[in-house]
Amino acid sequence: MLHLDKNSGDYLYRQVIDLVVENIESGTLEPGDRLPSLRRMSKHAGVSVPTVRQAYVELERQRKVESRPKSGFYVRNQLRNDIVRPSPGVAPDPGPLQCRSLMERVYEGIYNPELVPLGVANPTMARPAAKSLNRAMKRTLSGADEAVLSYAASHGALPLRRQIAWHYFDTLGARVDPESICITNGGQEGLLLALKAVTRPGDIVAVESPTYHGILELIDSLDLLAVDVSTCPEEGVMTGRLTEVLDRHEVKACVFSTTLNNPLGVTMPDEDRRRLADILADRGIPLIEDDVYGELRFDGVRPVPVQFLDRGVDVITVGSFSKTVAPGYRIGWVVSSSRHDEIHRLKRSFSITSAFVQQLTLADFMSSGDYTRHLNGLRPVLKRNCERMSALVAQHFPAETRVSQPAGGSVLWLELPKSVSGECLFDDALAAGISINPGRIYTPCGCYENFIRLSFGHRWDQRTEDAVKWLGRHVSELAAA
Repeated sequence: MLHLDKNSGDYLYRQVIDLVVENIESGTLEPGDRLPSLRRMSKHAGVSVPTVRQAYVELERQRKVESRPKSGFYVRNQLRNDIVRPSPGVAPDPGPLQCRSLMERVYEGIYNPELVPLGVANPTMARPAAKSLNRAMKRTLSGADEAVLSYAASHGALPLRRQIAWHYFDTLGARVDPESICITNGGQEGLLLALKAVTRPGDIVAVESPTYHGILELIDSLDLLAVDVSTCPEEGVMTGRLTEVLDRHEVKACVFSTTLNNPLGVTMPDEDRRRLADILADRGIPLIEDDVYGELRFDGVRPVPVQFLDRGVDVITVGSFSKTVAPGYRIGWVVSSSRHDEIHRLKRSFSITSAFVQQLTLADFMSSGDYTRHLNGLRPVLKRNCERMSALVAQHFPAETRVSQPAGGSVLWLELPKSVSGECLFDDALAAGISINPGRIYTPCGCYENFIRLSFGHRWDQRTEDAVKWLGRHVSELAAA
């Protein structure tokens, strides 16, 4: 039993507060840890349940802990700052990608198994679904005949397309015709097909700033030009800045992640998402919606893609199992009600079809309920990893470092002291056995020089903690120099 001094002049609930704070400050309780239940703390401390509840509520008011419905109270991460808001300056003119060689070096680090993988966004590896997926594949193969050795339909196996359509209805109430879905080789091919359907070489494409580097590489490979649209770390795409960009440039398409952005981890508020749709509908500009992270909000609330807001805008939505289940399966999809014939034709001409067995396995995985159960188990693990990494950054990086507060996903976006080059830090980290991503690859114009992206989408271990601590010490040394 934890003996509190009942003869002290201090209220008992205050002593419970002091006890919890002492354990937080000593590191016994870390960000993301669950506090003892009300009854358990009552028993150990020898006080009533209402006394413990009063202490926990006061700790929540002080923002030291947070309550989670039907789960309990958890230690909050004590962050110093979030990312600064975008500068009010004029966005750079459209142009080609300026950091191809740096991007190549980043990919070399991502795929090196000897490195601590803070550079690869692979959220499902934080809690792999290998066992349940293997069971699904065994069921698929045991009931299959030689047909699975042949080609699937070019736009995908019907069982999987039906399961995806049902999942949209089950989670969002959205009605999707399975015929409007095209199965792709991961989300990247989905983005490729969408861009080919709505643009021609030389066209201008508006992207978030910062945005996923794979989108920029794809735009560049298609001989398109990218233009930045400032993105707020709390509210997503800034619609006012978007209007300015559209007034200045003849933009042919937009590629945005309105449900959950990479690398900021921000979800656009519903009203802003509707405003975005209205702006694009009025101008007749199609939206390619990168929705590969939409299932991974920490709170489990699925944001509604613009595709299903019924605002009259031409939308092509790209989804994928790479971030939620198995990147190695290389299965994604595209949803488009108005351009599905063109998407299907392009799919057939580029890659004919996608792997049949993997499609049937994922269809079984979804129909069995394993997909939903996997997501429900994955989200809290990612949230805990985020809290742990954020706490380490707050503790070991220089005080002027600013860090994002993502609503989901698997990455943190860090602004380092202005004198620290993210690219130099990337090189030094590689030499120390750590992969990270420099901020320059997240914009077509080569800015974000003192930014980096860190991934917490992997199993948490001591190597991860030691790597973050090393990065913090080294950033401090570079800033001092």
